[in-house]
Amino acid sequence: MQEITVESTQNENVDEVIDEMMKRYGQEILQLVYSYVNNKAVAEDLTQEIFIKCYKAYPTFNKKSKLRTWIWRIAINHCKDYLKSWYNKNVIVAEEKSIETSSNRETIEQTLIQKDEDHRLVSAVMNLPIKYREVIYLYYYEELLIKEIALLIEIKESTVKTRLKRAKELLKDSLEE
Repeated sequence: MQEITVESTQNENVDEVIDEMMKRYGQEILQLVYSYVNNKAVAEDLTQEIFIKCYKAYPTFNKKSKLRTWIWRIAINHCKDYLKSWYNKNVIVAEEKSIETSSNRETIEQTLIQKDEDHRLVSAVMNLPIKYREVIYLYYYEELLIKEIALLIEIKESTVKTRLKRAKELLKDSLEE
């Protein structure tokens, strides 16, 4: 994804710049916000508020940093402010509740089965010895490369591979019981 350049923003009006920012960075800002609030509806609302802030603050953008960095900083600060707010601490945002229909029952059953399987997997991972648990977590949950894991926990790459293999075997045995 190409960065919106300072030169391209100098000749355009604010509306065009904000429109371009929303097209290029909207989805990643939404994902960032969701990682803070863990609620789709709230994340969508906060993302809209963030772009409104960007619209209002754009004339003060000093162009010393990249536009993407500037937007991310606004988004992170806005999320932190929201998490500290009275509203977040005292108002419970209801998730959309759907009326159960026959076609919806299958989805609910699949969701419950998936949640049970996820719970069993997490439980099995947490019961692994720490040396296996850490490589599983870093590889699958943090999506680090084997080389990065080796540097992080200060072991050889071959040891990381061996621990991953052994951890998978232990998990397989544990989940088959």
